[in-house]
Amino acid sequence: MKELDLLKKDWQKNTDSFEQVSEIEIYKMIHKKSSSIVKWILIISILEVLLWTALSLFFNSDDYLKKLHHEELISYLKLLTYFNYGVILTFIYLFYKNYLSISTTDSTKQLMQDILKTRKTVQFYVWYNLGMIVLSFIIGFIIAFSYSPEIGSLRDKIFNDTKVMAIIFGVLFLTVAVFFGAFWLFYRLLYGILLRRLYANYKELKKIDL
Repeated sequence: MKELDLLKKDWQKNTDSFEQVSEIEIYKMIHKKSSSIVKWILIISILEVLLWTALSLFFNSDDYLKKLHHEELISYLKLLTYFNYGVILTFIYLFYKNYLSISTTDSTKQLMQDILKTRKTVQFYVWYNLGMIVLSFIIGFIIAFSYSPEIGSLRDKIFNDTKVMAIIFGVLFLTVAVFFGAFWLFYRLLYGILLRRLYANYKELKKIDL
């Protein structure tokens, strides 16, 4: 933002005859920076999908379910996986549309609207991913608790002992909370910096539009 600050200082020093020229220059700079930020959001989201896809090849739940002799669950998990990919690809498409919209607009008001729209889309995307992470942990726990032979011999004792059940669900809640917090920090670092810069651009545009 150094170039923008220098340009604003120069704008304030100039006479009124140069005000319109400086305003256009500031808009162009903000427009360029905003377009670059949204492009990086698009790139990072694509890389993220590729990363999780690569990791899923090493941690295949199908083998675990076959080991438990419950292959019938594989189709349900595959449906959930396809649904998840469908939603994520929809978000990536929306990021691409936002990038095209911001890149081609020549209106200050429209650019401001596109910036806010992009921020909301990214926020929905992050919360959706966090929700799916929590859901995956819960499903994994239910499958392990219901079908794992190691737990099977203890299952009746656990259900009959309220204190043991409370401890198990407490550990589950704590585990989910820790992973949720870790991924929340991950997404905050990954997308938070870009969103803060994008919002800073919005605030600068708001000053111009007044």
